[in-house]
Amino acid sequence: MNRLNDKVAIITGGNSGIGAATAKLFADEGAKVVICARRKEKLDEIAQEIEDNGGEVLAVSCDISKPEEVADLIDETLKMFGQIDILVNNAQVPDENLTPIDRMSDEEIEQIISTNLIGTLLVSRQTALEMEQAKDGAIVNVASAAGIYGNGSALFAASKGGVIALTKHTALRFAGKGIRANAVCPASVVKNPSDDRLIEDLDPDMFRAIRSHYDLKSEQADSEDIANIILFLASDESRAITGQVLVSDFGASL
Repeated sequence: MNRLNDKVAIITGGNSGIGAATAKLFADEGAKVVICARRKEKLDEIAQEIEDNGGEVLAVSCDISKPEEVADLIDETLKMFGQIDILVNNAQVPDENLTPIDRMSDEEIEQIISTNLIGTLLVSRQTALEMEQAKDGAIVNVASAAGIYGNGSALFAASKGGVIALTKHTALRFAGKGIRANAVCPASVVKNPSDDRLIEDLDPDMFRAIRSHYDLKSEQADSEDIANIILFLASDESRAITGQVLVSDFGASL
């Protein structure tokens, strides 16, 4: 039996990486999926893949940092499917260069915080209002190990630390009321330390600091690994779990 039959799931950042892998997996598990992102062309490609595989999907172009676009996302979801059972907050500006706090720019503050933290807040607020009426729902936030250990750029780590705090707040607010909130924290952005082209783009001081405290040689989880964790947290199999933060880094931070 499919684990998400009759469920409707919104997945932000559903046009690539973890978001796309989660959308495909959820559709395979019987969910009706709503994927949103700013890049419409890639979003439509993922939607077509899901439809070709027999799934039901709605693709919505949305900048989650804008309240009016978030409101439209919720409205379109309800018009199409009539309910919202699951929210996966995955949309993010990724950690590209490990910029430390003493070197970050004002432009980066606006770009990263507005999407990673404010956008997650906005979508969670609107979705929670619908879930509260139904007295049922699961929210899964894609945070990062950087939000726990600081092993990323200052802004990325701060934004993901905020997402972790939001997860715990949401779980506390709705504890015992049918709505659960949990987070998964994939490992550091440094995916391949042997790739000189990647290392050249990283702040050298921050990279050295991370390397001295974090096992960069550990295996890294791929998008499908994270999608499987999200599926568990979104499904009724984890109905007794809320307010929890799962780090997925193959033990690199131990």
